[in-house]
Amino acid sequence: MKELKVLPNAFSDEPCQHAYIEDLAKLEEKDRERMLESGVDVDGRGRAGTFVQMDHSVVHCTARQDGLEIMSTSQALEKYDWLKDYCWRLIRSDQDEFTAYARDKARHGYFIRALPGVKATYPLQACLYIAEDNLAQAVHNIVVVEEGAELNVVTGCASAPDVRRGMHMGISEFYVKKNAKLTFTMIHNWAENMHVRPRSATYIEEGGLFLSNYVCLHRVEMLQMYPTAYLAGPGATARFNSILAAPPGTYMDVGSRVVLEAPETRAESIARTITTGGDIISRGHLIGAAEGVKAHLECHGLILSEKGLIHAVPELEARVAGAEMSHEAAVGKIAPEEIEYLMARGLDEEEATATIVRGFLNVHLDGLPPELQREIDKAIEASQKAMV
Repeated sequence: MKELKVLPNAFSDEPCQHAYIEDLAKLEEKDRERMLESGVDVDGRGRAGTFVQMDHSVVHCTARQDGLEIMSTSQALEKYDWLKDYCWRLIRSDQDEFTAYARDKARHGYFIRALPGVKATYPLQACLYIAEDNLAQAVHNIVVVEEGAELNVVTGCASAPDVRRGMHMGISEFYVKKNAKLTFTMIHNWAENMHVRPRSATYIEEGGLFLSNYVCLHRVEMLQMYPTAYLAGPGATARFNSILAAPPGTYMDVGSRVVLEAPETRAESIARTITTGGDIISRGHLIGAAEGVKAHLECHGLILSEKGLIHAVPELEARVAGAEMSHEAAVGKIAPEEIEYLMARGLDEEEATATIVRGFLNVHLDGLPPELQREIDKAIEASQKAMV
């Protein structure tokens, strides 16, 4: 297993200042296209708000619906004294070298809040963008969904087309209050030699629902993340869905952990992984710590190259009698009979393989509006063509 040797001090921490942009359409075309590939539409169509941070600068921030707040975390901490109690509450700042770096050197990140009872008409979008080569970007994000509110957040994390190397550290803490709902979709589109270290955790109260969707279909030198959800109130639910593709030169160590702390809580973690030569460690850990909990863990991997690795690591931990937890894991190559079946119906071998890959990756992601689901489907289709 590959060691995580590269540390933040191997990259530049110089402040790269960018001017505020009222109209994101004035961004360079290459940047607009890169953001769109990551699920962020600079026109803001069908979005309830937009936040864009480029390197260390917040370059755009707007909210379009009453009852929704979006601003930089630094601005929010100045505005709300109570927010200090939410900062570093779910993630220890001394957890590792990357959280310690973010504690000392994080610049901005986004604060998003839905007021009690407010239901977002459209998703809010946030983009964390690296425009300077060899930069270490550290941010601290906080999302609060108040009691009875519903919020859909789409985060596109990406680097400019001419960036070759860098590091991104995103500390994210999510709070889903009683009977609230948060759908959080993260799409990564990094440079080939990027090192990415997200650290995130979610706290879900009674009757709350947290849906997490994660998509990474392009080469990244090293990605390591293991988000944790704490189901702290009776009847709370968490679902994780991940779609990962690892081209040659890619190393991904990705998973999710759910701690079912309260009675009658529910959890599901599903991962779809493909390697065309890269390495994927697909983890999942379910901890049943209360009566009447139900949880399921699933990992399916597809190997499309003689080189490459998929290592599924499912863990079930029952601490009380009556906890119901299950897991399913399957990793392998495309069965020859599947290709032969499609070829017998007029497809050549390449077309048959592409059809199978597309079907494997085209998983419906919970909680997404149809428009964004279509954008992700397009990205998956474009990526699967490159894979085969």
